[in-house]
Amino acid sequence: MTDFKAKFILNFIEDNRWRYITEGLGTTFIVTIFAILLGTALGFLVAVIRSTADKNDKNPVVIHILDGICKVYLTVIRGTPAMIQLLIMYYIVFTSPDISKRFVAILTFGINSGAYVAEIVRSGIMSIDNGQFEAGRSLGFNYVQTMMYIIAPQAFKNILPALANEFITLLKETSICGYIALTDITHGANVIRSQTYEPMMPLLAAAFIYLAVVSLLSAGVSKLERRLRTDAR
Repeated sequence: MTDFKAKFILNFIEDNRWRYITEGLGTTFIVTIFAILLGTALGFLVAVIRSTADKNDKNPVVIHILDGICKVYLTVIRGTPAMIQLLIMYYIVFTSPDISKRFVAILTFGINSGAYVAEIVRSGIMSIDNGQFEAGRSLGFNYVQTMMYIIAPQAFKNILPALANEFITLLKETSICGYIALTDITHGANVIRSQTYEPMMPLLAAAFIYLAVVSLLSAGVSKLERRLRTDAR
């Protein structure tokens, strides 16, 4: 017990090392939240373009061009590791040392998440029966209005649990931010470890924080799924 107390003081109390963890937690939340917003917007845009191209063979040429661009985007992003994307974005795309590391992380994870969100949303849109599109047209809606007022709400309800799980995955993926020297939870724990030469306690603290946050989010997703099933009845 005495040894545990001494190690706890060494790793977290001395020199206010606990601040590395709290600062990292704040960074993790900021990067995750803004990356979710960017990824959701980008994913919905790509999903609408892809589903429009799939559902109608008589699309204008511009739709086929945009669909081709979206396919390349999905192939590249889903076919390469997020860590490599982060390093390319920081060291190759943004070469200025004055660039905000948080901005680079948000942009990278937002673009990465957008590819997965796009496929989730597209699968939700494609699962809606074509009769729903015809019903919208019979009400006098054009394609955009039909998608916005009839298709999207139904698809969103179907994909919400999968979408929430993607965001939980994104939260855990931010643990690689340390590769660009951005202090997230994992990097904060590594800084403490490098100063105290005591790896167990800071790394277990980081693991516990991730576990606690993910458990809370998972509980929220499970509750949401139950509510959706109840509403469906």
